[in-house]
Amino acid sequence: MPVLPGAEPYRHEGGEVGVLLCHGFTGTPQSLLPWARFLAERGLTVSLPLLPGHGTRWEDMQITGWPDWYAEVDREFRALRERCAQVFVMGLSMGGALALRLAEVHGDEVAGVVVVNPGMKVHGLAARALPVVKHFVPSTKGLVSDIAKEGSEESGYHRVPLRAAHSLSRLFRLVDGRLPQVTQPLLLLRSRRDHVVPPVDSARVLSRVSSTDVTEVVLEQSYHVATLDHDASRIFEESHAFIGRLTPSVGKEGTASGG
Repeated sequence: MPVLPGAEPYRHEGGEVGVLLCHGFTGTPQSLLPWARFLAERGLTVSLPLLPGHGTRWEDMQITGWPDWYAEVDREFRALRERCAQVFVMGLSMGGALALRLAEVHGDEVAGVVVVNPGMKVHGLAARALPVVKHFVPSTKGLVSDIAKEGSEESGYHRVPLRAAHSLSRLFRLVDGRLPQVTQPLLLLRSRRDHVVPPVDSARVLSRVSSTDVTEVVLEQSYHVATLDHDASRIFEESHAFIGRLTPSVGKEGTASGG
């Protein structure tokens, strides 16, 4: 099955500081590609994988679930750890939950966490019906391109496969239950106006993690896919500054290779 245009995974070999970027549910690496390139241009080693079942057609997600999505980012994280002295994990929406899961599992091997509009729960009355409805209704309307910036579009599915949505809810419950295990420095960026993930999800993360180094940034001009929206440059710069503060080898020019 051919991959949607722009949905290909992205990797860049840079210095000894690595960054793993995790895209969102029904989305693709395209939503994070400008962020990945920004960090790569500053000398960092960057990995932005395409999650299983994503980037082709929504029917392909029906045979995947959260263990498949997590296994992919876990493999990429382990590969970066072999290559890099320090690795940061970052994510948008469900990708934020995957990044937090990596922090819960890998502990001190994760140097820091950056999440943008992280999802923590499938909301609404329909969420309770997912275990049953998924057997009778294959999909519902999609969630892509919640973006304020005119002309900016997200590549992804326009249908949400309900089997995968049920699995997503299980991932959220797992991650939420273990948030106190997150002790790493955390940068959380959230949009004031988000039509996909409500602010209570970010508040949940901030209230339950055990991290003592926590920064919250409110994005005033963007919707859910803020990495493609008006505040994208702020996300990129804040995340790079976060890495630089925690990693002396990342200099003012951003190079992590000393060159």
